[in-house]
Amino acid sequence: MDIAVRPMDPADEKAVEQAYQIVEAALAADVPDFPPVGRQRFLAELRYPWPGATHERFLATIDGVAAGYVTVELPQLDNLENAEADLSVHPEHRRRGVGRALYEHVQAMVRGAGRKRLMGMSVESLPGGVARDEAGGAFATAMGAKGALTDVRRRLDVTKLDEDGLRQQLAAAWERAAGYSLVKWRGATPDEIIDDIAYLDGRLLSDAPMGDLDWEAEKVDADRIRANDAVAAARGRRRYNTAVRHDESGKVVAFTTIDFPGTVDWHAFQQITIVEPTHRGHRLGTVVKLENLGYTRAHEPGLRAIDTWNAGVNDHMISINEAMGFRPVDGWQNWQHDL
Repeated sequence: MDIAVRPMDPADEKAVEQAYQIVEAALAADVPDFPPVGRQRFLAELRYPWPGATHERFLATIDGVAAGYVTVELPQLDNLENAEADLSVHPEHRRRGVGRALYEHVQAMVRGAGRKRLMGMSVESLPGGVARDEAGGAFATAMGAKGALTDVRRRLDVTKLDEDGLRQQLAAAWERAAGYSLVKWRGATPDEIIDDIAYLDGRLLSDAPMGDLDWEAEKVDADRIRANDAVAAARGRRRYNTAVRHDESGKVVAFTTIDFPGTVDWHAFQQITIVEPTHRGHRLGTVVKLENLGYTRAHEPGLRAIDTWNAGVNDHMISINEAMGFRPVDGWQNWQHDL
């Protein structure tokens, strides 16, 4: 049995199709309630990578048959000692050494780039939850990585919302939010608030629980926000955003985003929700999340499910999500390998 690892050229249509088939099959096996990636989304992510990082991609074959694929992201603006890997092995070729061959290749490449840490994620079962294959975690441990932070994915079934309950929650939250007003937008961030959004976005990794992950706060400015917005648009992502502005200062002090990757209309991701620390205690997190849910539903009638992740220790945001109707599905372990 001959296992070979080689770089994948995004211009090589055959190799790209092989990588796509591996990723799609792995996702269907490991997280079957996710929508498929879709060929259009996969190609768009190759053609329009997120700015602020370089990306390396490798394809593994067994006796010439494509069996595994990995994408490695190397941040270029901050976290210059870190790298992230997203590794997939086709279910038909697992437990044959493909994952190890890919990982060892990535380790050598990352070390050669002067990086000291390699990060990745794997799905796992929750007590009493749906069964998940624990092989990803066992593999990470075998490679020398350590669990650094456990996230829990929760899903909101939009077809079973407690509409009256949500209206009551929103009304109660607004009673605590006098002196604030809403700002809503789709797509690119409006210029008049972009500096405030950049400031809040840059706070995310400082404010959110990070466990034992060695990940520093990102340096976010208006140019970085514009660059990310441009890539999201090029990929065909649909993003709905709601913020609150502090009327007295004119500053945007909280915002949230719901993101459709562009594969299907029925599924979206609840992304960042953040409130500036000096404005906490006014139920602004609840306000932006509930207002944005309504805003999104008004434009996306096919929406049926929203997924979100929270660190297991993030009690405040978990309480907001569960009051909305989000319920736990599975765990996601963040792994860190100190090289």
